[in-house]
Amino acid sequence: MERLPFSHPHRFSIHKMSNKESDSTSNDSRAWRRVVVKVGTNLLTAGTEHLSTRFIDEIVRQVAELRQRGVEVVITTSGAVAAGRELLNGQGTTLPKRGVANRQVLAALGQASLMNHYARSMSAAGILVGQALVSRDDLESGHGYLNARNALLGLINSNAVPVVNENDVVAVEELEGEVFGDNDRLSARIADVVDADTLIILSDVAGLFDQDPRSHPDATLIHEVDGITDEIRAMSGVAGSDRGRGGMTTKVEAAEIATHIGINVIIASGNDENVLLRLQAGESIGTYFKSQSTHVEGRKRRMLAASGRTGDQIIVNAGATTALVDKGSSLLPPGIVDVHGTFARGAFVEIADSDGDVIAAGRSNYSSDDIHAIKGLRSAEAHEKLDNDYGDEVVHRNNLVLMRMQTNTVRDN
Repeated sequence: MERLPFSHPHRFSIHKMSNKESDSTSNDSRAWRRVVVKVGTNLLTAGTEHLSTRFIDEIVRQVAELRQRGVEVVITTSGAVAAGRELLNGQGTTLPKRGVANRQVLAALGQASLMNHYARSMSAAGILVGQALVSRDDLESGHGYLNARNALLGLINSNAVPVVNENDVVAVEELEGEVFGDNDRLSARIADVVDADTLIILSDVAGLFDQDPRSHPDATLIHEVDGITDEIRAMSGVAGSDRGRGGMTTKVEAAEIATHIGINVIIASGNDENVLLRLQAGESIGTYFKSQSTHVEGRKRRMLAASGRTGDQIIVNAGATTALVDKGSSLLPPGIVDVHGTFARGAFVEIADSDGDVIAAGRSNYSSDDIHAIKGLRSAEAHEKLDNDYGDEVVHRNNLVLMRMQTNTVRDN
């Protein structure tokens, strides 16, 4: 496949390919561990007024195969509004397409139907499925992020496939196109929440083109993007369209969010046969956005920056220091000596040893007041002390990053 130069060849590469051609170029097999697959409304409905059971079955078939290959999968899905409209149409009732209140009604009606489609298909494939509805507030507040993370990781650890959707019934901004953009940006946030290594955004187009392929048959598909520049943003349609809901604009915005925190992103056509399996095998399909760092590095920077801004600290004894650094354990109440600062559940905090050296940073399961109440206590005693029980761990190992005290290397749990 011929590679052509662009104005910033060191930032991204273009493979020459017309809109009508296909690409069978292969690259190294991608070592996926955990991926988030985003499925949009246009794919789920195939451009019609009803959900495509056939498409959902096909995606689930590929997810089942990925799981057989050892890949953990999280799905973010749109389609609740479309499913609600299908239900109303079946009863001879219609609602105007415009209006937030109308779309809230459609989302409330369609959410159960959408999940029933996924549940039926997953069950036939022998897969447990768990539904998670999230809003912007859930992922932007400390305790909401922590709750979402714990729930989703719990589903994954239970060998289930989480199916995540924006809570359209209450998150009216999404219905107005101002929050996640047909769940594109939501998928990037969820990929961060669950520590995914790759985000796959399935679209009804083949990827990012240098021109709109619908009106320019000679449009060139960009196969690899090493960094999102103003030119890349312009190609996605940012100019003159800052509220595009579910178009290429929000997909590139999602890619920018994800790659900056160490997650690779692929935008590809969900209509391509076996697209997920072929991508996992290393075939060059769609547009590949290379991460700008490792996810471990991204998490470390965010946690240390956030905790360092506040100065909030949990001071631990020598036993807890050894358990955290050498054994990769969670932080439990018996190892806590003191708490510095005032913070709420879900806040970023530093964890320091008795000499004041910071050995870790993470999200706290408990507020500073709660930690004061349970520090030094055994788990059973701590549970009796508090009205709210968020588990044995004050900071779970899934929610912290460690720094080796001698080597200063980072260890992510």
